[in-house]
Amino acid sequence: MIKSGARTPEELESLLEDAFIVRDTTALGLLFEDGAVLDPGRALWEVRGRADIERAATAMWDHERTYLAEPRRVLQAGDTALSLGGGINVVRRGPDGAWRFAIALIEPGRLEAMK
Repeated sequence: MIKSGARTPEELESLLEDAFIVRDTTALGLLFEDGAVLDPGRALWEVRGRADIERAATAMWDHERTYLAEPRRVLQAGDTALSLGGGINVVRRGPDGAWRFAIALIEPGRLEAMK
């Protein structure tokens, strides 16, 4: 049974947007593998691991930034997929069947100002 993550690689980016919109650090963190890497784009920083990813999201929210999903294409090979949309992401299916981000590179400009 999936307790965190997504049922499909395509669903993962939309769940990331949802977690950003409601500012749910726990839900956001559970979308990433334990040793995942997040690069939130130009002139920011690269963070590793769920705890640091959650802290980075909180910092983005403090600056009134949110993420807008734009899934365009997913290329899947077994339990690994490349997701192209609001960024370039490597996602993997875990032993529990859930898909999570292993590497998430958010395109500059995809972190929108909150309205």
